[in-house]
Amino acid sequence: MTMAVNVSALQITADFPAKMENFLKQYDILPNTLELEITETLLMENIDFVQPLLSKICDLGIYFAIDDFGTGYSSLSYLRYLPINKLKIDRAFVLNLENNQEDVAMVKAIIAMAKNLNLKVLAEGIETKSQLNILKEQGCDAYQGYYFSRPVEKETFYSLYIDGTAAVQSSH
Repeated sequence: MTMAVNVSALQITADFPAKMENFLKQYDILPNTLELEITETLLMENIDFVQPLLSKICDLGIYFAIDDFGTGYSSLSYLRYLPINKLKIDRAFVLNLENNQEDVAMVKAIIAMAKNLNLKVLAEGIETKSQLNILKEQGCDAYQGYYFSRPVEKETFYSLYIDGTAAVQSSH
């Protein structure tokens, strides 16, 4: 099971790679079970500073995902040289998939681009079976949203983690 953790701009400091290395050792965490999520906006605000830090953390074996992909004001060129493993399609593109062909076209294009760059794709904000089916048809790799589970208490999460269950079982 991989644990995804959002990273804020306040955490991206020069000593962030060393902090991550200490964190892995202190809690005996396998690096390949940790995925750090950073937003497009955070990346683009100071890409020259962020890129080497991400590379150092990637060298530890930690994965990176671009969160809220498609909502930032950025150039796609950064995808070529940043150590990114996954794109997370923002829920804004998922919300109206059933009724909006432009959103379907955007999702299809994002997935095709990601696949051509050997990146995994996760769609956020899935609330209906129809949204899930459209995303599956387009080749999306992973899914997240209330359709699968609402947020759970830490005790429930701990049980799911220990059992190796990635999500609360859905009745859908």
